[in-house]
Amino acid sequence: MHSTFEPAGLWIRLGASIIDGFVVFLVVFLFSLIFNFPIYDDSWQDGLLEFLYALCLPVLWYGYTVGKRVCGIRIVRVDGEKLHIGNMLLRIVVAGLIYALTLGIGAIVSVVMVAVREDKRAIHDFVAGTYVTYNPPERN
Repeated sequence: MHSTFEPAGLWIRLGASIIDGFVVFLVVFLFSLIFNFPIYDDSWQDGLLEFLYALCLPVLWYGYTVGKRVCGIRIVRVDGEKLHIGNMLLRIVVAGLIYALTLGIGAIVSVVMVAVREDKRAIHDFVAGTYVTYNPPERN
């Protein structure tokens, strides 16, 4: 990790996730009005939009989602290289499978890890080789 490592903790990450939830809801709501698809918990359109938001936006926007940007945090790679789609697939899909296969215990462990570890990395961060930081992107 970089010498300027400033990990983001549990509460700021939770706040960013809540903001992202509102953003995704608004996008889904607008798309449902435009394309006339229903909004409910098991809507595939809702899941697809949420997945694409979490997968693509950080790759295209220096590790930010809207919620992370508002909170001043972002996802970065441990090795300092540019975040790519593979990192986000590992972070979302593989870690999601781990959390599902452990019946949510993995998710609880991740919350504890972010709360107590000095580097504030969760299981999905280890799987993807990432961490969440307050550091802004380096501009070249």
